Amino acid sequence: MLRATVGLVEERDEEQEDEGEEELRDGGVPFYVNRGGLPVDEETWERMWRHVARIHPNGEALAKEIRGATDLPKIPVPSVPTYQPTTTIPQRLEAIQKYIRELQYNHTGTQFFEIKKSRPLTALMDIAKEMTREALPIKCLEAVILGIYLTNNMPGVERFPLSFKSQFSGNHFHHIVLGVHSGGRFGALGMSRREDLMFKPLEFRTLMDLVQEFNGAYRGYWHTLHKVKIGQYVSHDPHSVEQIEWKHSILDLDKLTKEELRKELERHTRDMRLKIGKPAPPSPTKDRRNSMGSPHRGPSSPIRRISRVERRPSGEKKVLEQKPSADMNGYQIRV
Repeated sequence: MLRATVGLVEERDEEQEDEGEEELRDGGVPFYVNRGGLPVDEETWERMWRHVARIHPNGEALAKEIRGATDLPKIPVPSVPTYQPTTTIPQRLEAIQKYIRELQYNHTGTQFFEIKKSRPLTALMDIAKEMTREALPIKCLEAVILGIYLTNNMPGVERFPLSFKSQFSGNHFHHIVLGVHSGGRFGALGMSRREDLMFKPLEFRTLMDLVQEFNGAYRGYWHTLHKVKIGQYVSHDPHSVEQIEWKHSILDLDKLTKEELRKELERHTRDMRLKIGKPAPPSPTKDRRNSMGSPHRGPSSPIRRISRVERRPSGEKKVLEQKPSADMNGYQIRV
């Protein structure tokens, strides 16, 4: 019922996603995180309908039409990709991205799965399993966790978080994808409203090439990219109690020349390679693993980091001439 209803709302909402927005937060319509697990509780359910009524031109009528329907169409449920032994790494990554895309972007105003970045990897993988069971629309952070889960059995593919902060018409936007590296080439998996701000095929020779590719995509939507945050490689052990290191390097593009940015990205690439040779902390025992469980099924305390890794500096400040942003009369292009 939930997936069928969400599907109907999104089919009609996608036509309106480029219209002007109200109550902007983080550059877009405010959204909530479902902290009560699934199925959603009554309060969350009603809040989703209020969101539809607020952002859709025919919101109230649309909500009544869908809620009063007795023959909602069945929404197809995507299947988790499977592979033949001869399937190449690029083909597997494309299949994973196709699966993520088929889940659809979540326009409901409520993120269905609560992602706490401080949780150990094993707990985040439990959430990813739940995503595959429920097959509900997701946002970019959920797609990163799902991408890690679906590539865990691909030891030749290294994964790392890659996040962006951009600005358009006075508002800031945040986005994240899962960077991938295999066979000497970089690429990305993810979810976005914009086709060129998620998947990148495994064809970029350096991390600089990959970042520049995303930067060019942002410029295509009149966004100015200000910061790039890059994490370390993520363990392939789904039972690891390690935390994902989300921000090993924080690069301020306003303060870096192109050459300085290239050197910082080369340094980060070397740091990631060094981590491959370091032994990971032991996985929890079976009893402890079971006690951690999924955050949707019971509370668990995150494993606190003993020490913090020194973040890479982003270089000396470079004074740049400010270019006037286009006056779009409050119009916001969300990414």
